[in-house]
Amino acid sequence: MKHLPRLFVSLLVPAFMLAGVAANPAFAQGKEKEAPAAKTEKGKSALKVHLENDKVRVFERTYKPGDVNTEVPSASFRVIRTLKGGTLERTYSDGKKEKNEFKVGTVRFLEPGKGGQTYTVKNVGKTDVVNYVVLLK
Repeated sequence: MKHLPRLFVSLLVPAFMLAGVAANPAFAQGKEKEAPAAKTEKGKSALKVHLENDKVRVFERTYKPGDVNTEVPSASFRVIRTLKGGTLERTYSDGKKEKNEFKVGTVRFLEPGKGGQTYTVKNVGKTDVVNYVVLLK
């Protein structure tokens, strides 16, 4: 009779623990915030910001064929990794044009533009171009 309470407790405690684990299987998994949806406007490239603070801005820029980007951060150092390749054309404020071929997996380091010359970027190819950008502030 002395062993009956001990046996009861030794079976009851593991049963409660098992019931708790079965009732909440995702307890250890934290809820991660998803990156905000890409901002899209017809004819403009889509921007999806992953991280932004006082030192860096990390984002994805998606250009569909014919899309234009007028928000080029030419006054900052930036690293660009191409996730989907294609052809982009830069048009400088003085009218000069320059085509750039982006291949999947390539990484580029761009320094601030000399003389503060601004430019726009347009997808002149037939495929989407997606770049992952780390911009140093």
